[in-house]
Amino acid sequence: MEDPAAPGAGSPPANGNGNGGGKGKQAAAKGREVFRSQRRESEGSVDCPTLEFEYGDADGHAAELSELYSYTENLEFTTNRRCFEEDFKTQVQGKEWLELEEDAQKTYVMGLLDRLEVVNRERRLKVARAVLYLAQGTFGECDSEVDVLHWSRYNCFLLYQMGTFSAFLELLHMEIDNSQACSTAVRKPAISIADSTELRVLLSVLYLLVENIRLERETDSCGWRTARETFRTELSFSMHNEEPFALLLFSMVTKFCSGLAPHFPIKKVLLLLWKVVMFTLGRFEHLQALKVQKRAELGLPPLAEDSLQVVKSMRAASPPSYTLDLGESQLAPPPSKLRGRRGSRRQLLTKQDSLDIYNERDLFKTEEPATEEEEESAGDGERTLDGELDLLEQDPLVPPPLSQAPLSAERVAFPKGLPWAPKVRQKDIEHFLELSRNKFIGFTLGQDTDTLVGLPRPIHESVKTLKQHKYISIADVQIKNEEELEKCPMSLGEEVVPETPCEILYQGMLYSLPQYMIALLKILLAAAPTSKAKTDSINILADVLPEEMPVTVLQSMKLGIDVNRHKEIIVKSISALLLLLLKHFKLNHIYQFEYVSQHLVFANCIPLILKFFNQNILSYITAKNSISVLDYPCCTIQDLPELTTESLEAGDNNQFCWRNLFSCINLLRLLNKLTKWKHSRTMMLVVFKSAPILKRALKVKQAMLQLYVLKLLKIQTKYLGRQWRKSNMKTMSAIYQKVRHRMNDDWAYGNGEYSQRSRQPGVA
Repeated sequence: MEDPAAPGAGSPPANGNGNGGGKGKQAAAKGREVFRSQRRESEGSVDCPTLEFEYGDADGHAAELSELYSYTENLEFTTNRRCFEEDFKTQVQGKEWLELEEDAQKTYVMGLLDRLEVVNRERRLKVARAVLYLAQGTFGECDSEVDVLHWSRYNCFLLYQMGTFSAFLELLHMEIDNSQACSTAVRKPAISIADSTELRVLLSVLYLLVENIRLERETDSCGWRTARETFRTELSFSMHNEEPFALLLFSMVTKFCSGLAPHFPIKKVLLLLWKVVMFTLGRFEHLQALKVQKRAELGLPPLAEDSLQVVKSMRAASPPSYTLDLGESQLAPPPSKLRGRRGSRRQLLTKQDSLDIYNERDLFKTEEPATEEEEESAGDGERTLDGELDLLEQDPLVPPPLSQAPLSAERVAFPKGLPWAPKVRQKDIEHFLELSRNKFIGFTLGQDTDTLVGLPRPIHESVKTLKQHKYISIADVQIKNEEELEKCPMSLGEEVVPETPCEILYQGMLYSLPQYMIALLKILLAAAPTSKAKTDSINILADVLPEEMPVTVLQSMKLGIDVNRHKEIIVKSISALLLLLLKHFKLNHIYQFEYVSQHLVFANCIPLILKFFNQNILSYITAKNSISVLDYPCCTIQDLPELTTESLEAGDNNQFCWRNLFSCINLLRLLNKLTKWKHSRTMMLVVFKSAPILKRALKVKQAMLQLYVLKLLKIQTKYLGRQWRKSNMKTMSAIYQKVRHRMNDDWAYGNGEYSQRSRQPGVA
């Protein structure tokens, strides 16, 4: 397309021919109209309301149970019910399950478990299905979804107390070691849901036991509370010289990724693994309580605030305006046409006001356009991330309308104080004093932070302020203890390590930890929506594809929704599992956290997460890959209506998809944990041109997601160059207002030396 700013483009010819001038005016008018319409469409497409999302350990109880089943499995609910009723009629005459006394129910369950111990696989599978029907809540005798969930929980406690977990764990070992099933699956050209029937039944029973017993309620009886603690202990520690249950599930994940067992229902394995780790190690609230307790034991001052509570009280900021892409920006009025206009002057004044006066509601409203330099670097980043990233959106210079009024006093909302207490590390104080002593007295005193002789009074005040906000983490104490043990191993003796569930899990994972991390990231890559199908990638759809592929359009649409939902649940479980492991290992010992983080980085976790976010995150979060009438327990109570195209496309009425927003926040938190205080990993973010990718995620108006995006932007701003900071002042203001301050941190005014050198050929 012709450059609109070039001489003669859209202007009358030099000889003054009126016809040429008329055509030029018409072309210019048409271009402006197209520009306005495209701008309106694009602005409408990114208009996102504030999302009322409450972050937690997991979704609601019913939602977590429903995600265990794919829509392809719905026919098996009827099969489970039939197997139970056939067996129940032979044992109990003239009564239903809910009509039995508790002792009679226990007697029947004992008989079921006895009938599990048969050689015939078909008979054993029928009995296992009958147990699964009990764990699913005996829905054939219930009138509502609430009743199904109530009896599911009641039956699961009853099943556990009668020894069902141990019996099914033994059967699971048998199925994992079933070499015939593995070799058959390896030879098959296409694996379907029929190849994993026994495993799916066993894993479903185990998942329902863990999820229902894990759930704590005030109305639980003393017997149920005791059973819960017994179950937690049984899952956490090695029983009967066997490894903890989580390690068995980890071994299933690695066996699946190695191609030796492609029929494993990997979604169920990952969901069960995540819930077992959450149950045995503890939820986020338990983690916070452990942190407070450990700080008290080490003699450290209490925490200034609870991070999750502070985040919950935050308000989301308005996202940056990404109105047009590169193709549309060529229709924008040239800058030369804007000179001398009052509009552009008002825009400059508005930007200057925005630096002086903070307006929370319009935090990103007048974001400046991306520079040519930034556009070039974005293109380089796309090629760096496997060459599969799409063109990054840019925001061109769009003048405000002439009728726009300057900022008024009514609209200004001054911040009521920063949400976080500032923190200062011991290293920061030492570094500040080293610079000050070199400047004023010409030598340093090493790690001495008390001697201030020869330093001027302002330096004394600065050191006093720094010490007031000094923060000593548990990790600092652990590192110091390790250094002392290394210096004096004989005199200090051997360290006594308490046998906590976290310590036992880490010891069990240690020797195969690299394989575990690689396997999880392989599955995450296969489930990411930005990944393209490759011949060498693993097949994660074995437990969702039916035996007979769909033949109608309606069946194809249903299967497409099921496949997308299946992938979303896998991403959710892996992201939550990795975050939970990192947080618990960091609290248990910082070196355990560093070892796991190192292997995640070696397995390309950082570019993988960036690749995941290089999509339309707003579309991913608002995706409707669910069919509410097919979700458990709804599908077990009412007769399934005839599905139509309209009912499939309608989805639910929720503003967003909880699991997808949960996954995005978890991945951002994971990326923060990997890069925090690690210069080389921060450089990876810069090299992979992550800033435009992360900035686009700010379109989602959710405070917690925006906070972790801003944290990732903050650690790399000093390397992005002065021009980037000038062009993104609204983002810089948001970082200042929402992210914790570290005194003496030059994040906002770094010299940008790296960003200039990195653009030179041959510079890494």
